Amino acid sequence: MLVIIDYGVGNVRSVTNAFRYIGSDITVSCDPAVIARADGLILPGVGASGYAMQKVAPIADCLKEQAAAGKPLLGICVGFQLLFKESHEMGTHQCLGLIKGKVVPIPTDLGLTIPHMGWNYVKFADNMRLFDGLGDGRHFAFANSFYAQMDDAETKAAMTEYGVQITAAVEKGNIYGCQFHPEKSAADGLQVLKNFVKICDEEQSGC
Repeated sequence: MLVIIDYGVGNVRSVTNAFRYIGSDITVSCDPAVIARADGLILPGVGASGYAMQKVAPIADCLKEQAAAGKPLLGICVGFQLLFKESHEMGTHQCLGLIKGKVVPIPTDLGLTIPHMGWNYVKFADNMRLFDGLGDGRHFAFANSFYAQMDDAETKAAMTEYGVQITAAVEKGNIYGCQFHPEKSAADGLQVLKNFVKICDEEQSGC
């Protein structure tokens, strides 16, 4: 069983529908007891990461405990941003701190439309499990005004460019994250979700 964490910050339905479309056993909950029983966790989110961190605060320790125990955790969009140490959206906020780095605004002086809405090419680092079977890179759907500046030598990162180099996805042990929306990225996005399900299955079976 995978658990999509519903902490009141957007896009739970679309993520749930995508996982169910690929045949996953999905439960939607923010109950720590349910989270503890899960084989893998998905932390979605849209909107501002500062507000999202306020909403996730009651279960933040639970999420960090599960991550420390080795349970696979996938952050999507704002859920991805919450994986980092701090966010500078709506002030400065401490986030989950699972990945070293900070969330900052995309510069507004580059002549680009903000928020960034659209498809961008993502270049994968070598041997990223989330992108198994997808070659060196693919296009995915983004919707973001802020982005993560990673400062974590232990973390693999896939990158994209929108005026600046943007961390598009990360992998660090059992921690995974996507700034883009895999659930809105057609067949390639669904393959990312399938790969995460496979990761959870392999961890559960001890492979």
